[in-house]
This record gives sequence, C-alpha cells and structure tokens, in this order.
Amino acid sequence: MAVVLFGLTLLLFILLKTMPGDPARIMAGLGATPESIEVIRNRLGLYDPLYVQYWRLISGLVNGQLQAMTYHKPVWTVIMERLPATVELGVAAMILALFVSIPAGLLSAIYRNSPLDYGVTTAALMGISIPVFWFALMLMLVFGVILHILPVSGRGATLFGWSFLTVDGLRHLIIPSVALSSVLMALNARLTRASMLEVLRQEYINTARAKGLRERVVLVKHAFRNALAPVVTNIGLQVGTLFAGAVLTETTTAWPGIGRLIYESILRRDQSVVFGLALFMGACYMISYLVVDLLYAYIDPRITYD
Repeated sequence: MAVVLFGLTLLLFILLKTMPGDPARIMAGLGATPESIEVIRNRLGLYDPLYVQYWRLISGLVNGQLQAMTYHKPVWTVIMERLPATVELGVAAMILALFVSIPAGLLSAIYRNSPLDYGVTTAALMGISIPVFWFALMLMLVFGVILHILPVSGRGATLFGWSFLTVDGLRHLIIPSVALSSVLMALNARLTRASMLEVLRQEYINTARAKGLRERVVLVKHAFRNALAPVVTNIGLQVGTLFAGAVLTETTTAWPGIGRLIYESILRRDQSVVFGLALFMGACYMISYLVVDLLYAYIDPRITYD
C-alpha cells in the first residue's frame, strides 16, 4: 500500500502540472494586473523547482500545514468539513442498494426464468444504462418540481453535523441517495444472481438436498454464503464508485460533500485541494480492498492466509 501511495503521489503531481489553467490568474480575478499575478505566483511557489513543489505538497499533507490556494484554510480542514456529507450520502446509498439488490438477485436466481427474474434483470439493465446525473435530474423533476414532495437540492437541517438526524435532512437525503444507489443496485443484483446460479449447480448443493435438509437451509447456509465472495469483492470495489458517482450526484443536487468539493477545486485550479482529495480517495480505495481480502477468509473457510 505504501508503494502504491507513493506512485499515486507522483502520478497526481504530474497530472496537476500538466493541467491547463493558471491558478494565480484565477485567484487574481478578472482585470488583475500582470504585477499582481506575478506576486501571487511567487507566493504560491509556482516558480520553484518541481521537486521542491512536490516535497511541499507531500510534507504539507503529512504535517497538516498545506494550505488550500483558494479556500485560505489547511487542506485537511477543508476536506474534513465536507467529508461527513459524503460519508452520509455514501452510507445511505450503499445501505439502500444492499437492502434492495441482494434479495432481488437472490430471488431472481431461485425463480429463474420467471416473470420476477425477467423484471429484476430488466431493472438491473436499466440501472446500469441510465447515467447517475440524469436519473437525479428526473427524480428532482418528478418528486420536487411536479409533485412537490421532496426538496430538489441542498443538504437541509443538520444535528451534530449529520442531516439524517433531522426530518428536513432526511427529506433532502432521499433524492441524492436513491440516484447514487441506482448503479450499485443494478451491479449487485446482477452479480448476486449470476453467483447464486453458479453455486446452485454445484454437486454439494444436490448432496445437501439429498440429505433431507430444508430448502431454506440449503439456499441460505450452503448456497448463499458461498455465493457471497464475488459480491463482497464488488461491494469493496464500489467504495471508489461511490466517490466517483458522488461527484456527479453532489454537483447535480448541490450536496455539499467532497464530490462537489473536488469539482469546485478543479474549476478553481486549486492544486493543493485536488492533490489532497485524490490521495485521500486513493487511500480509501486501498483500505476497502484490504478489508475485502480479510473478509474472504471469514466468508469462505476454504481460503486461508497461512
């Protein structure tokens, strides 16, 4: 993980330096004189050697002293102010996706080639095909503009920094969480169905039935647990998908999370915030992969790490 993080820092630094746009000119604003732009460039250290700029970014992130160019705060302070909103949205979307997709995929595999199976696979195909931002716009149009049931943007009232603790916050959470969970639902339902169908064809399932075990025990204890390994892998990979989808969802619904923050930082050419956010998201990716690897041994007793 340390080696991957180091390589990620180099790649991010190269991408930031090749990104078009001048941070000093954007910070100076329209009508700024060349002299004032030069002052900002010198203050930001944009004329320093590349290795000095790279070290300043790395050391500043480690000691927490790296300042955001346009927010006038430490980078970690800016990220931590927005992180609870994204965590709340991501957890809500993941819980909603799991509660819908896992039972749907399981029932679709059990009742294969039935109307239920066709309905689940059709809905999953639509969920994969429809862009997240378009689905969010349609939800906003139907439930916010036409029916006037739900608010269309913003986070709403919060309690102790969390919006799900208030009624107004919950109402604001529904549209972005449903939009963000649509792709997750579709992927998990399809994968659960495929994995269950593969497991149900195994010989030990026929043996369990021949021993006289109840069908519910065969399906839940023997089949479903062994079918969980690829599903858990996919859930771990979806942690990154939540961040990527959150950029579109949060921007569309004006949700004040890190997805919208990275979009704003790119527009402002705030290299410090973009660097910190991308590195933070990459670390979240790797931690989720590590957790998935450790869960394998618990889910499938045949897997060991001796």
